[in-house]
Amino acid sequence: MKVGFYKWDETPAEDKARLLRRAQADIDDVAGQVRPILEDVKTRGDAALLDYAKKFDQADLKNLKVSPEEFEAAEKSLDPDIKKAIDHCADNVRKFHEEQMRRVEREWLYEVETGVFAGEKVTPISSVGLYVPGGKNQYPSAVYMLGIPAVLAGVKEIVMVSPPRSDGRIGDALLYAAQISGIHNIYKTGGAQAIAALAYGTESIPAVKKVLGPGSPYVASAKKILSNIIDPGMPAGPSESIILCDGSADIHNTVLDILNEAEHGPDSAALLVTHDETLARAVHDALPDATNTLPDPQRGWLETNMAAYSGIILTSSLEDSITFCNDYATEHLLVKVNNPDDVVPKLTNAGEILIGETTPSSLGNYGIGVNHVLPTGGAAHTYSCTSVWDFLKRTSVARVTKEGFNALKDDVKTLTDYEGFPAHGNVLTERKI
Repeated sequence: MKVGFYKWDETPAEDKARLLRRAQADIDDVAGQVRPILEDVKTRGDAALLDYAKKFDQADLKNLKVSPEEFEAAEKSLDPDIKKAIDHCADNVRKFHEEQMRRVEREWLYEVETGVFAGEKVTPISSVGLYVPGGKNQYPSAVYMLGIPAVLAGVKEIVMVSPPRSDGRIGDALLYAAQISGIHNIYKTGGAQAIAALAYGTESIPAVKKVLGPGSPYVASAKKILSNIIDPGMPAGPSESIILCDGSADIHNTVLDILNEAEHGPDSAALLVTHDETLARAVHDALPDATNTLPDPQRGWLETNMAAYSGIILTSSLEDSITFCNDYATEHLLVKVNNPDDVVPKLTNAGEILIGETTPSSLGNYGIGVNHVLPTGGAAHTYSCTSVWDFLKRTSVARVTKEGFNALKDDVKTLTDYEGFPAHGNVLTERKI
């Protein structure tokens, strides 16, 4: 198996560009396939969704919406150990996001000068769509990571979409996770067609104002294309991670940490970034055997992404490693160094930062409490981790007294005249107060 090994100072520019771009190229490449699907859903609505369920998911559906009976059956049949695990992890996620809500100041005014008050009012977004990957593999963690903050924020209309299994059902774990998160309106559709349904609305599925959730390149491409119709939220495409290490990192653990995120798919990216060549070589040499211990399809996916987007980045110094991490702006960043309290403040671009050998990504992915829906493709340069704020919006609020009006009007009139807005000036000079 080929595992990429890059001495960063000596790496050709085209290889650097490929690694930094990662699977974003795949998202752009599928746009031509996605556009006809979006147009078909816009035109035919539910009929198109039912046809695509049969074509892509091998599911012959009669109805798109999950029924109350399906929720009840899922809770009864789900393995008690799975229930217990979901309950435990979701409870931590709920506690974390409840604390976020406690820090939200719903409405405030500040007196910027005598009689002039400016502030904000915070309200929930009226409607959101949650995209949860599904089908063959079920991801209940994605349900409670999205559903809990949406409910806590107070969104009135929450719609969840997920691909059906071939038997025409949504998996028991997904439905149970939705139920304990407070999500009740779930529809059996996935891929680009699901994003189109959320954007345009169909006979069964209401159009929403914003859509959140990770997905395939087809889902990411659909969000990008429809961004003039629906707020696509932050880019959440194929999984990616950096393990930032110095020589103190455990070799065995580091191999496991790389495989943790790389196993998501052939378009995933997982990089060890270190200036310690002994660690870099040891991890590089161990990765093929470690990969071979995994079953298919993960083993095949790893063989693909290890040659294309993943591997080892060997830098000249810890400072150069930090610079690379900030340039890459990864989704998941695990820091395993001797002096994390000195290093972490220098890390400015990442969806999440996990610290130490006992904080592997899988804990963050499921149950620490932090949200695992994170910006990908370099979007962590400007986007944040998913939080209650993704379901809230701020409105400016102002109030000016007569005293404040008189103190401010002359300077504002000067600026309205300078910028060429006479009506703006008239509303001040001709106002009856």
